[in-house]
Amino acid sequence: MNDVQIRSAEKALSVGTWLIVGGAMLFSILTVTPLMERHTPEGWKWTAPILPLVVDAAVVIVVRLDAVLARMGGHGGRWPIVLRWMTGFMTLALNVADSALKKELVGVAVHAVAPLLLIVTAETGLAYRQAITAAQSAREAQLKAERAEREQAATARREAQERRVREEREHAAQLAREQREHEALLAREQTEREEAVRREERERAEARERAEREARERREREREQQQAERERLEREATQRRERDRLEREEAERRQRQERAEREARERAALLSGGPVNEKLPEDKARLVVHASFGEGLPVRAAADLCGWSVGWVSARYQEHRDGAGLVLESAS
Repeated sequence: MNDVQIRSAEKALSVGTWLIVGGAMLFSILTVTPLMERHTPEGWKWTAPILPLVVDAAVVIVVRLDAVLARMGGHGGRWPIVLRWMTGFMTLALNVADSALKKELVGVAVHAVAPLLLIVTAETGLAYRQAITAAQSAREAQLKAERAEREQAATARREAQERRVREEREHAAQLAREQREHEALLAREQTEREEAVRREERERAEARERAEREARERREREREQQQAERERLEREATQRRERDRLEREEAERRQRQERAEREARERAALLSGGPVNEKLPEDKARLVVHASFGEGLPVRAAADLCGWSVGWVSARYQEHRDGAGLVLESAS
């Protein structure tokens, strides 16, 4: 049996054991709780499930610790055996008690199935686990013996290989000495030839480096001249742009000044007529109101100049104020 088979068997045993234990615990609680309720004083019936839970908890402890001890190859002594059989008989007695009191043999037989199965499963599981532990120990001992044999065989092969390598090394060392003596003569001749070649290569490399250095210096001077020329051209372009900008600003300033003077003359011409006795046409009245607003005249004075009502002139003033505010907001 290999390790995979042993682990599979142990897993199947563990799953089956806990399924039987869980089913027996559930069956025991459902069977014993009504019996405990009938034999519990009024007001304490809520304690009826406590006793089957305590007994089943003892069963769980026994099964769990037996599994751990069996896996470790240990033995708990007499007391675990006593606890295991005592909890088994307690579970059996509690499950068949109700049917036994009613003298129902079929009920006793039916309710004895789960406790008896739990008792036998606990004992059988312990035996199975001990057998599995023994099988694992035997398997480990076998693997250890096989590993020792492999290590011994590997040691023997390694010693033989080292002996063969040592002999080959000694033979190779002798051949190497003879080869070195022969190569020493060849090396001296080769060294002289290589020295002459290296001297020629060094002279050619020095000449090539001088030529490359001169070419780099020439390219560097040309690059510096080009950089200086680019900087000069950029300065001239910057100066031209600055002059153009100043000229544009001066032209715009003169245009604004001329426009302001022209508007001032137009306003003066519109306001020079003085108060009128009848309404001016609306388009001309609007021009007069606009000029009055620009000169800062009161609403009454603007109304006298255009002949329209004060309310109408106030409305036009308000339009100019709103328009001025929108202009300022867009400018900001």
